[in-house]
Amino acid sequence: MNTMRKIKYQIMALMACMAFGCLSLTSCSDEPDAEYFYTFEGEMMSDYMKNRSEYSEFAQIVTRANLMDMLSSYGMYTCFLPNNGAVNNYLSSRGLSSVDQLSDADCDTIARTHIIGNMYSTSEMDQDRIPTANMLGRYLSTKIDSVTAEVLIENMAHIISTLQDDSVENGIVQPIDHMLEKSNSYISDMLRNNPTISYFYAALEATGVKEDIMLVEDPNYNAKDYPKYYYKSHTWNEVGWAPDTRKYGFTCFVEPNTVYDQAFQDKGISTGSGSQSDILKAMYDLACQLYDPVYPDDVAKEGHKFANLKDPVNPLRRFVQYHIINRYVAGTDDLTAMEISVGGKAKKAFGFETEILNPIDWYTTLLPHTMAKIEQLTAKKRIVYKSSKWVRETYDFFGKGIENERYLNRRYDEKFKHEGAHIFKATEDTEYKHDAINGYYFYVDNIVAFSKEVRDEVQNMRIRMDFSAIFPEIMTNDMRLKGNPLADDDASKPDDAVVPKNGRNYYFPLGYLDGVTFSKNSYLVMRRPHIGFWSWQGDEWNIFGDYDLTMRIPPVPFSGMWQMRLGFCAIETRGVMQVYFGDDPDNLIPQGIPLDMMKYLDSDLYLGDRFVLDENMGDYDKKDPEEKAEEQKLLKNLNAYRAGRGTFHYDGSGTHLFFTGNNRTYRRILCTSYVDATKDYYLRFRVASDGKQGNNNEFMLDYFEMVPSSVYAVDGDGAMEDDI
Repeated sequence: MNTMRKIKYQIMALMACMAFGCLSLTSCSDEPDAEYFYTFEGEMMSDYMKNRSEYSEFAQIVTRANLMDMLSSYGMYTCFLPNNGAVNNYLSSRGLSSVDQLSDADCDTIARTHIIGNMYSTSEMDQDRIPTANMLGRYLSTKIDSVTAEVLIENMAHIISTLQDDSVENGIVQPIDHMLEKSNSYISDMLRNNPTISYFYAALEATGVKEDIMLVEDPNYNAKDYPKYYYKSHTWNEVGWAPDTRKYGFTCFVEPNTVYDQAFQDKGISTGSGSQSDILKAMYDLACQLYDPVYPDDVAKEGHKFANLKDPVNPLRRFVQYHIINRYVAGTDDLTAMEISVGGKAKKAFGFETEILNPIDWYTTLLPHTMAKIEQLTAKKRIVYKSSKWVRETYDFFGKGIENERYLNRRYDEKFKHEGAHIFKATEDTEYKHDAINGYYFYVDNIVAFSKEVRDEVQNMRIRMDFSAIFPEIMTNDMRLKGNPLADDDASKPDDAVVPKNGRNYYFPLGYLDGVTFSKNSYLVMRRPHIGFWSWQGDEWNIFGDYDLTMRIPPVPFSGMWQMRLGFCAIETRGVMQVYFGDDPDNLIPQGIPLDMMKYLDSDLYLGDRFVLDENMGDYDKKDPEEKAEEQKLLKNLNAYRAGRGTFHYDGSGTHLFFTGNNRTYRRILCTSYVDATKDYYLRFRVASDGKQGNNNEFMLDYFEMVPSSVYAVDGDGAMEDDI
C-alpha cells in the first residue's frame, strides 16, 4: 500500500470505527437508490476487480448478481475477494468448470456472501465474528490462524497478509485464498451432523423440541408496507425505520458427549450397553435428578414417565428446552453488552463499570417461565467501607473462571460459589459448522439446567435488563446496539438517507414484538446507541402519541414478592404515564400515582436540596453506610432509587459519568407484588399527560429491573440494598 493510500485508508478506517452494523444489508431492496450514486475520480471497488485479471472470475459473478453498479457507487463496503484459483477450486468441488455454469441465483448468493455493508480492517477483526452481517444477513466468523498468524474467515479462507486492507474509494478489499460458503441448513441439522454432541441431539429429537426450532422468517412481514416515522426525542429530530426483516432464531448451549459421560458417572447413572436407547434413558434419569426437585407436583403425572418424552411436564423435555434461548446470537461477543473503545482507552462493555460489575444479560429460554443468565467475567474488586471511607478492594470473583470469558448461570461472590458453565467460542471448532440459517450453537463444559440451585441461589438476585435485550426480535433481526455510538447526528434534522451515516433508529409495527400490544395512534421507537446520551448502554426506547401499551414482562425464577422498576432519564420534554400490572392483560390493576418523567431527583417530589449532583461519585462516596441506607429508605418510601453505581455513560474523552450521581437518571418502582412463577405477567403503560405534552407525550424506557424481596426488603435496622 503506497503512502497516499495508507493516509486515505486511515481516514476511511476512522470513519468506519465502531460503526457496528449501521449498514446491515440483507436483500436486493437494500441497494442504494440511483439518487445516491456518485461519480468518483479514484478507483472504486468495482474498478479494483475489473482492473486485476487475477479476480476476473469473481468479477463475472458480481456482474451476473447485478451488484457491480452498487460497488461503483457511494457506500462503505468490505469485500472478501477470492482470486481465480479459489473460484476455480470452488467450481471444481461442485463438478463445474466455468462460472457460466452457475445460475444467476448462485451468483447472487456467492457475491452477497463475500460483501459486507461496512468497512473493516484486519485490526478490527478481533472478535469471533465480523460485527456487521454480510449482504445475506449472515455473520462471518473470524479468528487468527495459530500457524500463519493470518486472519481466518469462516475457518476456511485466509486473508492474504501481503494484500490485506487494500483501500478503494468506497471501502476496503480483503483478498482471500478460498471461497466463502454459508450453510442454508436449519440449526437442528447442524446439531445432527456433529457426532460429538449426539447425546443432546438424540434427546432433542425424542422430546419433540426439534420441531419447535424450525421457524426461519415471518412470510407475511414486509418492511415496504411501513413508511418512515419522523419524531423528536428531547432536542433531536430523528427518523425511525421499520425493521428490514422479521426472522426467528434459536441459540443452543450444548454439552459434548464427554461432559454427559462424566455426569452419568458422578451421579451413578447407568448407560447400559451404550446403545442410543440406553443413552437416552440415562439422559432421562439425569433430567429427573435435576428437575424433580423443581417441579415436585409433576413427578406422579403420566407425562413424567420415560414413555412420554414429548409431554410438557416430562423432565427430559424440560431439560432440552432450557438449553435453547429464543433468539439468534452470532458469537460470544454478542451474548453480553457491546464492547467499545472511547478516547483511545481499552475496550470495555458499554455502560458497565467492569472493575466492580460483571456485564450480565438475561434471556428467556424455550422452557416456559425461565431465563438463562449470561455473564462476562470482568469484576476484580468489591466496594467496602473501611477506616471511614469507601475503598475498592481486590476480591476473588473469578474462582476457576477465565477473565473476559462468558458463562451461563454462574454466581461466584461473597454469598454463593457456583462456577456455572463456560461458553466456548464456536470458532475454536475447526471440524463442524455452528451457524445455521435460523440459529447457532455453542459448546459448554458443564451441565446446563434450571436446577433448584440455579433457581434459588444463582438467580436469586436483582435482575437488570436493557429493553433491547428483553425482546428476542431485536437481536435475531440484527438491531441491538447497532450504529456508530461515537457519532451524533445533526440534531436539527433527521438523517433519512437510504443508508444513514451513523445507523438507523427503528420503530415497531403493531404485532412485530411478541407479547406487546399498543393503541394505533402511538409509536414505539428504539433509538440507536450514543456514548453521550444518559441511556444505559447508549440506546433507549421511546413511546409517542396517545399511547396505551401492554407488554408481557420476562419471567421471574421463583414465586414470591417481587419489585418491578423502570430505569430512565427525566427530561423536561417528556410526559406522564399511569402504570398497571397483573396476570390478566385485559384487566390489569393501576399501580400508585402516575410517573412524571419531568421530575428530577432533586425536585420536591423526591430528595429536593438533599440531593448532591456529582457525576463522578466523589461526594456520594463520602456518605457512610448509615447515611446511604437512610437515603435509600427515604427514596424507597417515595417509590424511587438512585441509579446503580455500576452504570454510566461516556464523555468524549472516555471519562465515565455515573448515573448514580445524576439527578435525572434514577429508577422508579412500578409496583411491588406477589408473582407466581408459573404465570405470565404484564405491564401496561397508558398516557396520562395533559394534551400533547412535551414531544408528543414522549416517554422513555431504558432498562427494567425485577428484584426479589430477599434483595429489596431492607427495612428497620436491616442493611441497605447494594447500590451497584
